[in-house]
Amino acid sequence: MSRKITIRVPASTSNIGPGFDVLGATLSLHLTLTATLSPTLQSVSITYTGNNPHTVPLTVLDNLITRTASYIAAVHNVSLPPMDLHIDNPIPLGRGLGSSGAAVVAGVILANQACQLGLSKDRMLDFCLVIEGHPDNITASLIGGFCASYLAASVEQEHRELHELEKSGKLIPKLNGVANGSVGLPVPPIENIGRYVRLPLSKAIRAVVIIPKFELSTKLARSVLPDVYPRADVVFNLQRLAVLTSALCAEVPSPDIVYTAMQDKIHQHYRQHLVPGLPQILALTPQDLPGLLGICVSGAGPTVLALATGNFEEIGAKVQGIWTSSVGADGKPIESEVLILDVLKDGASWESVDL
Repeated sequence: MSRKITIRVPASTSNIGPGFDVLGATLSLHLTLTATLSPTLQSVSITYTGNNPHTVPLTVLDNLITRTASYIAAVHNVSLPPMDLHIDNPIPLGRGLGSSGAAVVAGVILANQACQLGLSKDRMLDFCLVIEGHPDNITASLIGGFCASYLAASVEQEHRELHELEKSGKLIPKLNGVANGSVGLPVPPIENIGRYVRLPLSKAIRAVVIIPKFELSTKLARSVLPDVYPRADVVFNLQRLAVLTSALCAEVPSPDIVYTAMQDKIHQHYRQHLVPGLPQILALTPQDLPGLLGICVSGAGPTVLALATGNFEEIGAKVQGIWTSSVGADGKPIESEVLILDVLKDGASWESVDL
């Protein structure tokens, strides 16, 4: 019997203010995956529409979604069945809006549904964490809402092993050789690795994301961070993190409190040389822009996230103006686009229908 599987995975923002690798939020921008399974099909075919189509691989073991799905299937001693797969993805790639996290979530859900594995959402989160390595974007995209999360056990070894298999070229034979099942493939060390809470968020808050037209890889953004931090900087972030998570749930959030509580000393300072104009952008205040609550880098960047209760277009235009006055790596003014998004309560969703 033929089946149609539809999967929707939202974008996310993370590293919100002082919440490096802790805070994430679900945004109203969705990757949509449509898979048609039929006994008449012989292989997996992939088509793609959306952001940067010329950069997205359309082969099973090169595309992040289907490679993830193939890994999940192989771990469970099965193979991904033949299907026609269409990916529609408006989430900007490599811009700090959780595009890779959304792809990983989509791939895990695809394997779970197509192979009928019966994994719970929390178990799917375990596998997502092995692939992605950190919880903030993944949790927001899969679970939904304004989330705080952490790992109950390290997945560093498993994450490293999986990516070393990819780099060495040894992963593809393992995924193709289903007869060997899960032999040699890293798996989550325990169940329920990802621990999270969904935090309340004021209904008055919307997310203004300003997306420059250049990419910044997470690997590069992480490589500039120090291995150790001064105690004063860690305390600075912990104090603000505790205040921020309460201040954002107020019916009428206080700009004075939220603005200072969204400051950070763990990652933004070290990364600002990677994003021209960032110091001036982060210096914008609610006094400059009424309606602004706080402003920070979204994820690893280069996108900027402004939490606001009004004047959304004006806030976006102000950041765009700073970038237009800045010079990019190509020696030209930096172009950007503004999206005004809602923070959603729901994460990924899916349905399977017999045809």
